[in-house]
Amino acid sequence: VMATAGTTSSGAVDPLRAVGEICREHGVWFHVDAAWAGTAALLPETRWVLDGAELADSVVFNPHKWMMTNFDCSAYFVRDPGTLIRTFEIHPEYLKTGVDAKVKNYRDWGIQLGRRFRALKLWFVVRSYGVEGLQALVREHIRLAGLVKGWVEADGRFELLAPVDLALVCFRLNDGRDEAGLDQLNRRFLERINASGTVFLTHTTLRGRYTIRLVVGQRTTEERHVRSAWDVISAAAAEVLKD
Repeated sequence: VMATAGTTSSGAVDPLRAVGEICREHGVWFHVDAAWAGTAALLPETRWVLDGAELADSVVFNPHKWMMTNFDCSAYFVRDPGTLIRTFEIHPEYLKTGVDAKVKNYRDWGIQLGRRFRALKLWFVVRSYGVEGLQALVREHIRLAGLVKGWVEADGRFELLAPVDLALVCFRLNDGRDEAGLDQLNRRFLERINASGTVFLTHTTLRGRYTIRLVVGQRTTEERHVRSAWDVISAAAAEVLKD
């Protein structure tokens, strides 16, 4: 069973503890996908995203998504490595060495045989920023997303389509037309925003509604950039509503 801590579409967090307790009761492997939002656990005030993850058999988060690390870098934690080893290990003669019993050979923990030294770049990030530096960046990203949330709520042309708990804002234009019309309107709206060449947003579908996503997560992003992005968004909204 897999539960998600911070879905890609909306940042939603599944009830990890409740799911984990059910899995424990029935002896089912419980995996937590915290690929994006796992980084939020760096902050005491947002560590709730992993509440219940201690019940998991495995947890993954991707430092390349929000922890200032170049693509690709995923951190995978597993309660019982033996399960992976029994599933994936291979013993061709040409791979045997005299120290096999003394080392952790990660080729036996998954499908991939050869692998890059991904941990090195993560080590450099942690050494460069330190815990407090990384916390400051993540906290600022959440604050900036909160600004966008406030601007959306204060502008009658827009509506939020999901709670803004971290650094992702899901919203759309809504001028009162029917849902099919709103989907078409917001497709044109997103195309107009991205055609500006200064902002690039993405979309998803939430409860069947075409939804625009704005996420803050780049290490050099400042408030002036977010304010500039909102100016582009606001201008694009005015243009498509006049069409």
